Amino acid sequence: MLARSTRVTLLVGLLAAVLAAPAAAHYPDHHDSAKLAFGDTLLGTQLDAQMQALGSAQCENGMAGIYPCNNVDLESFVPLPVLGGATGNDVWGWTDGKSKREFAIMGTSTSTGFVEVTDAKNPVLIGTLPTRGTPDFVLWRDIKVDGHYAFIVSEISGSGLQVFDLRRLLTASTATPTVFTSDATYDRFSHAHNISINQETDVAYVVGSNTCGVNGENGGLHMVDISKPLVPRFAGCATVETFTGAEPNNYVHDVECVVYRGPDPDYQGREICFGSNENVVAIYDVTDKANPRVISTIGYPQATYTHQGSLTGDQRWFLFGDELDEQGNGQNTTTYILDASDLDGPPTPVAFEQATKSIDHNQYVHGNRTYQSNYTAGLRILAFDDASLTAGKLSEVGFFDVVPGVDVAEFAGTWSNYRFPRSGTTVVSTIENEVSGLFVLKPRLGDRAKK
Repeated sequence: MLARSTRVTLLVGLLAAVLAAPAAAHYPDHHDSAKLAFGDTLLGTQLDAQMQALGSAQCENGMAGIYPCNNVDLESFVPLPVLGGATGNDVWGWTDGKSKREFAIMGTSTSTGFVEVTDAKNPVLIGTLPTRGTPDFVLWRDIKVDGHYAFIVSEISGSGLQVFDLRRLLTASTATPTVFTSDATYDRFSHAHNISINQETDVAYVVGSNTCGVNGENGGLHMVDISKPLVPRFAGCATVETFTGAEPNNYVHDVECVVYRGPDPDYQGREICFGSNENVVAIYDVTDKANPRVISTIGYPQATYTHQGSLTGDQRWFLFGDELDEQGNGQNTTTYILDASDLDGPPTPVAFEQATKSIDHNQYVHGNRTYQSNYTAGLRILAFDDASLTAGKLSEVGFFDVVPGVDVAEFAGTWSNYRFPRSGTTVVSTIENEVSGLFVLKPRLGDRAKK
């Protein structure tokens, strides 16, 4: 979701004027009350049908109940009011290593909800963790997991970082949902748009915060040592001092950081981050947190708002989306394919247009597939191999449409998804008020996508 860190507002009735604004501005409020009103109008006629779709439905002849689909079954649905929030946002997951119990962790505008999905057809709300700070009309919340701890950020002022010990879910009552409290907090920033974690190094990368600024622009990589999860420690900032056109590139909207084992011999064993920085992909070497450096920044002709991406398992390719190119350029849903074989000088990313018109949001690579949450087009699963990526191609092998009959370039529908590695169960979060919630799905694609 686009950040709220500038004062631009995307109102439905003023869409044309907004799209004429500078491409790299931080569009904060395109999910403000007017945008949500659009989403509710768009989806409101489906409320009764969706509430009736709480049970499971196998994908047969292109439909799972009222939902268009291909190779993806509906296991269950948890309405947003059950989770206690006004609107939905991010979703992640945790599997207990001993019991193998699986829990979806879904963010809302005011809290984080914990839903057990071990029995995917019978989800159980275990409890909620209220936000820190003063709740206002802010949609953004993001969750990632390291070990058995969840790390949560929000764009609510004063929310900082919440740390929650997920083992508490194992003994909590299933009869009455628990209202939890944080196990630890961190306040070196007031608010942030997103968080990513490198589990191999136990470092959290907070992005889009009110810190780590350069050239008058905050939001660079705010690095936090979480090797002691209940005592998070500031590790440093990584910033970008370059400009594309008149726009700075420091604000990081999303990032993925890895211990690099890809094809570029110059960076073997280094900790490398791939940042989606509004109008470029920025590649950082953050091995030395006190002295991080930018390796390269990569632009592309269609750049409107570089949003989020995911590396392939061999770390050669970075697949990413642009959240405003569908509206701004009039193109179909587009995935960009970046060949990252040479981190110092990657070529221009190749654009692959899909059949849908929806705006893309979050995607995550699992094996030879990328699982995309594409707003009104729902969950889209695309397959690839090295040859197809070299040719700039992806192939859709499954989907589940959370907004039946609607495929438009608007900010409504699904926000994100998480695939549980053991079971393959995939949870999909959606946004709009009472007409949305948490979809629990089961792709039927075999085991090749498992990591």
